[in-house]
Amino acid sequence: MKIKKVRIENFRGYETETTIEFGNLTVFVGQNDVGKSSILEALDIFFNENKGTIKIDKDDINKKCRINGNNEIKISVVFEELPDSLTLDSTNPTTLQDEYLLQPDGTLEVVKRYPNAGKEKVFIKANHPNNPDCAELLLKKNSDLKKLLTDEIECEDKTKNAVIRKAIWNHYSDDLQLEEIEIELAKLDAKNTWEQLKNYMPLYSLFQSDRKNSDGDSEVQNPMKIAVQEILKDDTLKTSLDKVAEEVEKKLIEVSTKTLEKLNEMNPEIADSLTPVIPSPDSLKWIDVFKSVSISSDEDIPINKRGSGVKRLVLLNFFRAEAERRKSQENIPSIIYAIEEPETSQHPNHQRKLIEAFIELSKADNTQVLMTTHSPSIVKLLDFEHLHLVRNNNGKEVIKVERGDLPYPSLNEVNYLAFGESNDEYHNELYGYIESERLLSDYRNGKATMSYKRIRNGNIIEEQKVLSEFIRHQIHHPENTENPRFTNDQLQQSIGEMRQFIQDNN
Repeated sequence: MKIKKVRIENFRGYETETTIEFGNLTVFVGQNDVGKSSILEALDIFFNENKGTIKIDKDDINKKCRINGNNEIKISVVFEELPDSLTLDSTNPTTLQDEYLLQPDGTLEVVKRYPNAGKEKVFIKANHPNNPDCAELLLKKNSDLKKLLTDEIECEDKTKNAVIRKAIWNHYSDDLQLEEIEIELAKLDAKNTWEQLKNYMPLYSLFQSDRKNSDGDSEVQNPMKIAVQEILKDDTLKTSLDKVAEEVEKKLIEVSTKTLEKLNEMNPEIADSLTPVIPSPDSLKWIDVFKSVSISSDEDIPINKRGSGVKRLVLLNFFRAEAERRKSQENIPSIIYAIEEPETSQHPNHQRKLIEAFIELSKADNTQVLMTTHSPSIVKLLDFEHLHLVRNNNGKEVIKVERGDLPYPSLNEVNYLAFGESNDEYHNELYGYIESERLLSDYRNGKATMSYKRIRNGNIIEEQKVLSEFIRHQIHHPENTENPRFTNDQLQQSIGEMRQFIQDNN
């Protein structure tokens, strides 16, 4: 399963429902405190159910919504690449399509609502039968389903709820009255469906650059922790571990049975009062067996106690190794790596290698990479398809960056929109574009000019230039020190004027 879309509502700065599209590599750019990290942290809450890096609390409720009496946070995820079938119990296979749990486009939308930022309520939003004669079948127990069967409804096996539901829905196939509704997954087969779906959910691992670690830290920041989770989701390994657990259970039963037999010979009364308590193999948590796994130094100093630069360097090479491993293996479990500001504490050369690793990692099967960044250099290592611009525009807005929608199709343009200002390189690009379109005369027309001293054959010639030309000449001729250096405000003014001119003439 992979994320196609995410919807966030009443979570921190996201007051109204905001829909965000995802790809294999999705990078959120924007100014500080605009809501980039909130997207990754909302997903941590969704996937890790308050047991991951982020814990939901009442401060996460949007302030305006709280004032208006709305205290329910909503986070929903639309999935694609879905499992072919589900097994609600050992003899009851079914599909999401047969259970009418999909959207018209074949995607699955799981909605989690957090009343007063508390325990989540889970729903599936689907195109589902709403005819009263065949509605809410997932919420009915076997005896109630049987009551809906009539002589006209053919049912192969009345012991299996999925078979009964399918028979009823087939009978009303011409009048299902399909409507988009939310089905709460809280009881009976609806609950079983959710428990099975969770087995197919991607692992979600959030790595934060500025997160502080404590001695009792159990959160997934060490890459070995997520590696354990990923390895234990391997189907072949799961089968092997189940066999080990079953064998241990068998041996324990033998030992306890023989012990009680011997005790019965000596004191039958006490023997009759005792019962061996042995956890079932299904209840064993193998991940706890490997909870101490880590990468440590020769002095046994764990990674979370090292400096930020070392921690980020280990992560860098973990992701590089994962890119190679996941591209070479088959049938790997689905995983989402979410990384905040990977450029933090990294040398520019390391940043480049890291982005290259993320791009390669995102090409592997069942793998998605999410990032936030404040680095224009990082942006320029990516493609337009990777970038999402987060900004406040009468409310939160997350825009997938499309080349054709930009006033000037350049990654420097993305940086300008994301961070509010730009540099000499972007100024050159804009000026060069206007020049190549033979629009300089039109651009100069009506603009105020300023004096520029040009050096030609050892002589100083004073000319009148509009601001953009004044800056352009200074950028190209730094050896000319006869003119006052343009200011950053002038640079940003010139960039803004050229962007507006290009936009007006497109």
